[in-house]
Amino acid sequence: MKIYEYQARALLDEYGIPVTKGKVADNPQDARNAASELGSTVVVKAQVLVGGRGKAGGIKLAVSPQEAFTKAQEILSMRIKGIPVEKVLVSEAVDIQKEYYLSITVDRTAKKVVCIASSSGGIDIEEIAATEPDKIMKLYINPLEGINKDELKKFLSITFSRELIPQAEATVINMYKLLKEKDCSLVEINPYVLAGSGRLIAVDAKMIFDDNGIFKHQELEELRGSEEYSEDEIYARESGLSFVHLDGDIGCIVNGAGLAMATMDIIKLLGGKPANFLDVGGSSSPSKTLNALKIILKNKKVKAILINIFGGITRCDDIANGIVMTMEQIDIPVPLVIRLVGTNQKEGRDILRAKGFDSYDGLTDAVKNVIKVAYM
Repeated sequence: MKIYEYQARALLDEYGIPVTKGKVADNPQDARNAASELGSTVVVKAQVLVGGRGKAGGIKLAVSPQEAFTKAQEILSMRIKGIPVEKVLVSEAVDIQKEYYLSITVDRTAKKVVCIASSSGGIDIEEIAATEPDKIMKLYINPLEGINKDELKKFLSITFSRELIPQAEATVINMYKLLKEKDCSLVEINPYVLAGSGRLIAVDAKMIFDDNGIFKHQELEELRGSEEYSEDEIYARESGLSFVHLDGDIGCIVNGAGLAMATMDIIKLLGGKPANFLDVGGSSSPSKTLNALKIILKNKKVKAILINIFGGITRCDDIANGIVMTMEQIDIPVPLVIRLVGTNQKEGRDILRAKGFDSYDGLTDAVKNVIKVAYM
């Protein structure tokens, strides 16, 4: 789960990490009032759950309350990467002497937490990471042992001058505490700036929370933004399905996350483009298949659908009945290619055969065929 910048900044403040003062507004008048309260030059920032706001014109400086009104009006009329801007953060401007990057995230390969720091913070941090990786410093933290303060000081000394290390150290310790206590997968401050006052301050923040841990944090669930999930993804979750929309044109219905990933990989390998990730789960009633097909058919880009079931707990006859149920209720205007292998596969194939459908044994053959019928 992602949250907006203003929500992330509030959490940083709660954990004792210095942030600039700011107020959120959903209309130009409130933005003007916020600028008046802050009483200084302000930055008006679009609140959306995608990157690239600055380059898209979603971050603007305002030197007066009236200018804050005008800038907010402009930003609130924008769409950034297709997402309408519904809120802005009006934040006090800072006399920036230098920008840094600081984050704590989970490295699943290393099975550790990793602290990442750079003396080159700002909007181009991704480009710097790709072209100048030597500017990106990493400190791995064993979650069973926590932060070793001597190692942390040594690590921070590469990026920060000696007089700034105590501030940076306190920030990293509090970021790590936040990551653990709130079940985050990422806590990021970019830029982490040195102000003219000599203080290190978080000017922008990004946080991602592990969805599997949200049930422990009702206060976080209440922060969930409406734009984070599409209507289809919300419907899928309510139907007991795991669904993620992608940019391709071959719909996928698969049981098991690992098999779903492998299916998408093979589609890509053989020249196709998956339209989605969709896992019907380990136990599949016919209604799940019906709901899965309804979700995929909402995507007008889809040219064909691959149903790939390796039956264990999931029964092939349930999937087949779901396909038949769907055909009786809605029109399926694109070709279906079906692979049914495993529990009750004979029964499932008999059900489909009675409706004029064949099914495949091999995944590669099924993928080749769905690509053929999609692009013929």
